[in-house]
Amino acid sequence: MNGSSISGSPQFFGANPAEVHDGPMKGTRVLSAEEDLGRSLVKSLSTAQRTEALLSASAPGDILTSNQRKAAIQEDKGVAYSQLSKEQQGTLLALIEEYLGAQPRAQALARLDKIRHAGFDQIKFAWMGGLERGEGHYYRVQGSTFLIEYDNTQNNANHIHCVWRDFNGDWGEDLLAEHYQNSPHHQPASTD
Repeated sequence: MNGSSISGSPQFFGANPAEVHDGPMKGTRVLSAEEDLGRSLVKSLSTAQRTEALLSASAPGDILTSNQRKAAIQEDKGVAYSQLSKEQQGTLLALIEEYLGAQPRAQALARLDKIRHAGFDQIKFAWMGGLERGEGHYYRVQGSTFLIEYDNTQNNANHIHCVWRDFNGDWGEDLLAEHYQNSPHHQPASTD
């Protein structure tokens, strides 16, 4: 421990509005890369890939894991990294890297190492909702070590939530166990 342990998951970002429609900041978009990369990937999919990736024509009203203490592994659905073309794989990696880029460098590199060690082939991309800007939509990227969820349905699809969850260590889960394992704790003296 000694100040060297960090828990940065879940990493949650939100924006309301996601795009400013009026005033001097008109056209400003927050979390635009997360939206655009996800949409670019889903629109690049072949018919067969879309059959795997598109889970529903309607999107859920929010991210599915909500504020649960432990990130729940979602259904093993979506199009797998291994089923994507090289260009599509590049888009999916760029999307993952966009989320990693918002994290402290050391933490992002450690997460990327976990992803590499687990392997890219089983990472899946799933989409729900409309394909066009302004239509409510949701996507997730799920690997064996992490889950990314993105939702833009509220406020007429102009209110984004996105989150990175780790399946091990979310909410600092492992830090307390590490602390107790590595730091002596004395029982208070009995007053009997």
